[in-house]
Amino acid sequence: QVQLVESGGGSVPAGGSLTLSCVVSSDFYSRACVYWFRQAPEKGREGVARINTVTGTPIYGDWVKGRFTISRDNAKNKVSLQLSSLKPEDTAMYYCAAADLCWEFSSLERIDHWGQGTQVTVSS
Repeated sequence: QVQLVESGGGSVPAGGSLTLSCVVSSDFYSRACVYWFRQAPEKGREGVARINTVTGTPIYGDWVKGRFTISRDNAKNKVSLQLSSLKPEDTAMYYCAAADLCWEFSSLERIDHWGQGTQVTVSS
């Protein structure tokens, strides 16, 4: 069974930074694409970034514009998302997810494994 455990959420003022982490259990990590999505109240789930754990190739949502950085630590089965220059509109639940291939962010039905989420709150 594949498990994803997120950590690192919290409350910060606008302009602040946070680093989210996702640890992926089992051998699945070694051949996975790991995603970060977010969902604000009354909004749909939005793709933030994804990374191929084999090649390390990162892909970001079109709206990210350099404020967020995804990285991996294969020795720890961990994918991190560094959030910087945070804005109140970044307030959301952030979810880690994993799939066997790197599907487009819109292909939610193809992403099989999800974490419970970690809350990020940015105050103005």
